[in-house]
Order: sequence, then C-alpha cells, then structure tokens
Amino acid sequence: MKGRRTRVARWVAFALLIGALSIVAAGCGGGDDESGASTEIEGLGTSLDDIKANAQDEGEVNLVIWPGYAVLTDEFTAATGCKVNTKDGASSDDMISLLQSGAYDGGSFSGNATVRMMANGDVAPINTDFITNWADIQEGIQNQPYNSQEGQAFGVPHGRGPNYLMFRTDQVPEGTDSWNVIWDDSELAKYKGKISIYDDSIFIADAAVYLMATQPDLGIENPYELDEDQFNAAVDLLKTQAAAGVNYWPGDVAKQIAEYTNGDSVVGTTWPYQYVQLTAADPPVAVTGIKPKEGTTGWSDTWMIYSKAEHPNCMYLWMDHMISPEAQALVAEGFGEAPVNLKACELTKDQNHCATFHADDEAWWEDVYYWTTPVADCGDDRGEVCKTQEDWEAAWTEIKG
Repeated sequence: MKGRRTRVARWVAFALLIGALSIVAAGCGGGDDESGASTEIEGLGTSLDDIKANAQDEGEVNLVIWPGYAVLTDEFTAATGCKVNTKDGASSDDMISLLQSGAYDGGSFSGNATVRMMANGDVAPINTDFITNWADIQEGIQNQPYNSQEGQAFGVPHGRGPNYLMFRTDQVPEGTDSWNVIWDDSELAKYKGKISIYDDSIFIADAAVYLMATQPDLGIENPYELDEDQFNAAVDLLKTQAAAGVNYWPGDVAKQIAEYTNGDSVVGTTWPYQYVQLTAADPPVAVTGIKPKEGTTGWSDTWMIYSKAEHPNCMYLWMDHMISPEAQALVAEGFGEAPVNLKACELTKDQNHCATFHADDEAWWEDVYYWTTPVADCGDDRGEVCKTQEDWEAAWTEIKG
C-alpha cells in the first residue's frame, strides 16, 4: 500500500552506518527472537514471571506520551505495583530529546520519531513473547518500517489515525472536501489569518500530498521521498500559504482548540483528538473533520522502550497494558483513532467507533501516508538525491521566517 511503502532494507543499511547494532549488543543475559536480534535490556527478567516480580521492586515507570495516551493508570498500578509518571511531548523532536535525556523508560512515538530512534540506538528491540496481547494486534500494523527492522519488532503498535482537514461549518462551506481550501490563492484570501497549520517540518509532506493530486507532472509518489524539484515545489507552496497569514499550532493541542472555539482559526489541519474535543464541548463547536479527496498524511504510533531504561520490567508490562482491549477502547475513543486490537471495538461506548474510524477497513488507509523520517535514498532509481530530515528542518525555519 502507498501509505505503508516498505523501506525496511534501506533503514537497516542506514542504521548500520550510524552504529545501531549497539542496540542489539547492549544488555546482559540471553534471549534472541526469531530474527536473531538480541532483545535484552539490563535488569529485564528472562520470563514473564520474572518481569512481574521485578516490576514490584521497580515500583514505577516514567513515560513520554502524546497527550491523552496513558489510560487506566490506577488500574495498572494496582495490578503491577508500578506507579505511572507521564510527560506530554509537544512534537516528535521534543519527544526524542526527552527520551534521550535518560529520565524516561519509554513512550508513545510517531513514525517521524521511531525511525530515527531505532537508527540512533535510543530504543531497544522487544521480545514479543513477553507481550501477552501481541497476538491480537492487527497483522497489517505489525512489521512496518516505522516499528521494526528486518522482521524484528522494536515496539508495540498503539493506534493509527489521519491528519484531518478541519473547518468551522459556520465559516467554511459544509460540503468542502478538498485541501485546496488551505492551498489555493483564492481560498487563502478568504481565510487569511485564520488558517491553522501544524508547526513541524513534517507538514511539508502535507503540501506534497496536495501536489501529488494537483501537479502530477512533478512525479511525486511518496510525500516523504522528495527530490530537489519536488521538494522546492512543496516549499514554494508553503511559503505562499505562510505569506497569506496562518496560525501555527504546536503539539500543545489546547492552543488550536481555543482558537477554533473563539474563531481565531476556522480551517486547517488537525488531529482527530482536537475534533473530538471540540464536538464534545458544552456547547459543542460547529466543526467538521474529514479526510479530503486528495488523501492525507497520518500517523501510526508505537510504544517503545528506552535502550537504557531504569524500569524495563514496568515498561514491558505497560506496553502490554496499552494494547489490552480495555485500554485500547478508552484511548481510541478518547483520542479519536483506530485501535490496533480489534477486541476493543466491543468495549467502546460508541458501538460504531471502529466503523467510524475505519479500524478494519484497510482500503480506507490506502491514501493515508504515515509519518516517517525523510532520508537521502529515494527508494527508486533516482538514488540518494532526496531531501533529508535536516533539509526539511532548515526549509521549515525558512518558511516560517
């Protein structure tokens, strides 16, 4: 599928170049998974019973999370003896920095963070034998380039969702179904100063998705694999948008929610979480969140363990907890995403939640392009001429002025 184009082989080579094999060399004791990669972390039990016993001694787990991702924490503590401490991340870059500080045992990360962390050795491969709910994870979410290397799992899939086009229906025509409302000059003039844009270089991919549909001569097939001409076209589009006046919202979703509530923003890109919060408010805000006809970017998040975790046993139990049907139901409904454990669908308050969020409709996800990390290798006969993460970050700084 387009949205899940496999780049495992290239990422393995990249990881080797910068020393990611240090991950599998770390730790003491035995235990390899089917791919032959060591899944050990110092202090981790060698059986599930060991892990449960060790967790009682550890007594806590420290997590970096996307807002709203940690649920049933009191129940988890009662069952395991591990107190849950969380820190919300503002962006993928912020979350990487937090994990690298050494103060956290792991967290929930999107693909534009996970790939870098696997390559850097920040996160460790996992032994899925110690994850009791692993068998219930949808196969289509397992063994993806953003959560594994060469068949070796580097985390527990959490959930997935699209980046919506959201607009206030009292300000934007209710039948709007295209991203042109935030890109075309005539539309920009209508909503000048009230366009809400995610403040991260990964948003360059959103411009590329629009160009894929509207300028096919550019030849863009993957919005994260952009050569110079394709990249420059996306950057130029973003500069035009920025000049029209936009409101950048950071990972702190409260800012965007407040702007839509008071009318400072009326159209833009968002996560389903903000849409859910706005429509559930009292009184609700008149907004619609959709996947436009051109497709969209999206995210498939993963719980990963820090390679030097201080509380690895509690972290393993936490990863298992977060893919239990009960936890999946709560977080999927609260955040507005599709669970990866379909047993959760029977437990959501809204019995139509999984249908609404296309949990088992793989065809719907064909034109959702999950966040990943841009690298020089274009993945085709163009070779290593595509723009890298560093190029994207430099361009984003220039775009914002």
